[in-house]
Order: sequence, then C-alpha cells, then structure tokens
Amino acid sequence: MAETLHYRALALQVACDAVNADAEPGAARARMAASLERLAGQVRSSKMFIGQDVKLVVLPEYFLSGYPMGESIDAWAAKAALEPGGPEYERLSRMAQDNGVFLAGNVYELDTHFPGLYFQTCFVLAPNGDQVLRYRRLNSMFAPTPHDVWEKFLDIYGLDGVFPVARTEIGNLAAIASEEILYPEIARCHALRGAEVFVHPTSEVGSPGQTPKDVAKRARALENMAYVVSANSAEVRGTPLPSASTDGMSKLVDYLGNVMVEAGYGETMVANAEIDLAALRRHRRRPGMANYLSRQRLELFAQTYAGTSVYPADSLADKVPTRAHFVETQRAVIEKLSESGVI
Repeated sequence: MAETLHYRALALQVACDAVNADAEPGAARARMAASLERLAGQVRSSKMFIGQDVKLVVLPEYFLSGYPMGESIDAWAAKAALEPGGPEYERLSRMAQDNGVFLAGNVYELDTHFPGLYFQTCFVLAPNGDQVLRYRRLNSMFAPTPHDVWEKFLDIYGLDGVFPVARTEIGNLAAIASEEILYPEIARCHALRGAEVFVHPTSEVGSPGQTPKDVAKRARALENMAYVVSANSAEVRGTPLPSASTDGMSKLVDYLGNVMVEAGYGETMVANAEIDLAALRRHRRRPGMANYLSRQRLELFAQTYAGTSVYPADSLADKVPTRAHFVETQRAVIEKLSESGVI
C-alpha cells in the first residue's frame, strides 16, 4: 500500500472500568467485553466527527482492566491478562478493521514462554486487523518485564523484539509505555531503529501545571525528532482511589517539541492533529545544529553503559515473584549505589 504522508492521529481520552472488584475471572472478562463494546462506539463516532483522514488512534494505558491493587501476580494474570489472539484482541482487531485505522493501546498480556508471568504490552493493530507491533514494557515498578527474564527473552525474541519498530504506510511506529517516557534511552533506541511516531498509552496524574511526564513528552519528541501521540485516561473507575486522579492532558507533540493540541478533562476526542511525515523527514535530513539524531556520538557513552549495572537483569529467572520482590530489589539497588558513591 502507498504511503500516507499526511493524516490525522487521535489520542482518544476514555474512562477505564477497572476489574479489581471482580472476584472471579469470568466477571472481569465480562466487564472487559462491555468496555470494548463501549470503546468501539467511541472510536467509530470520533472518526466520523473528526474526518476520514484519521488513520491512527491511540488508547490510554489500562483502558481495558485498570491496574493491580494488591492482587498477586497469579491472580492478576488470571483476571486481567490477555491471551495473544484471544477474544479481547479479536474484538480490538475488528475495531481497527471497521474503522480503517491503526489502533494502538496497552494491556496486560500472557506469554507461553514465561508461564506464571505477564507483561504489560503495547500493541498496534493495522487496518486489516493484523498486529504489526508488540512491545513489552521494559521499566516497571511492580510488574515483570523482559529485563527481569533477560537472557531467555533475548534468546526468544532478539533485540528487535525488545525495541520493535513497525514500518507502515503511515510511518515508522514505536511504542513507549506510560512512565517510560521518563527514560530517554528507550525512546532513543526506538529512534535509532527508525521510529518516526511514538505512540504513548499512559495513565498519569492530571494537572494544570507541568508534570514530569508532561515535560518528558516534549523532550522525547524534540531530541528524537519524532511525533509523540500521548493518550491519557479520562478516569479510572472502580478502585478506592479518587477516579479522576488520572485525567486530562492527552496531547500530540510534534518533532520540534511543540504541543499541537491538548485535551482537557473527561472523555474526549479533542486531542487530534495532523501528522506530516514529509515535513518530519525533511527536518531529519537537513544539516544543522537542530539535527540531533545526526549529531549523536554514541561511542562516548558506550563504555560507561556497558561497564555499569544498576537494576539487575534476570531477577525473575525461574521464579514467579510476590509483589514485595520489586521493592526489596529496589532497596538493594539503592544500597549498592550508595555504597559505590553514585548516590
């Protein structure tokens, strides 16, 4: 299919009906199915209102399940984690096909190679329904990541499976999961593999002032000369926390770090704007001080990174953790950094 160099992307800010209160997996699955039907109408009506040039729709983090609040790894996997190719993915695939869009989001997902674990996973589904990108979140405070099973994950998926970039007719797409926008290395690794548009499903604190993640969205766009399409939750219902704590600030940021459009609070399709791939590519190929990708001197940093370990890899090799594992590991890392004079 021919490239589409100009199109509109939508960061769809929708509410999440969390499954935490559902005692049985069947009840949680029924709630997620109802959420998908509600979402299908929102995607369809949003594209009808904005226009047929909407080609990319990004959904928030946790849009389908919410996040664990005390559930064990096993319990959350049974209640909220999706099977690749399972019924929830099938419904999302039909949603992409019905609307002729690339549909991106973030879910909890099982992997048969790692029984007992789940990964927080960003996906992109193409207009034909095929999954063109699967990215597993690499930095998480309380959930398993590929880094926690590093050697086996690399053996199975390789480094391109760690930092996947989907080369599509609407540009080269890569995913950054929520808090990972604060870690510049993740975006940079995607950019060095050709990423032009970062999809950023997030569920973050809403504020009229600048927040760390909000600052980072602009920084990641500017320093990597890429668009950021960031979709935040409208609210997360069904947990003890105030539901609107994560609400607002969905936005699109251009490759110069400019905020093109930003949503207010509540469910909204306001955060949509044009992606101009032709202009981005001209900017990337123009010599000058602002061409940050071409000015990277990576050899300067390679030895420091290669010779330094902070958070240990493979901490979950051959075991399913309790939630306490993650805090205990972080405390040990902080002690090590203190003893070595880093902090």
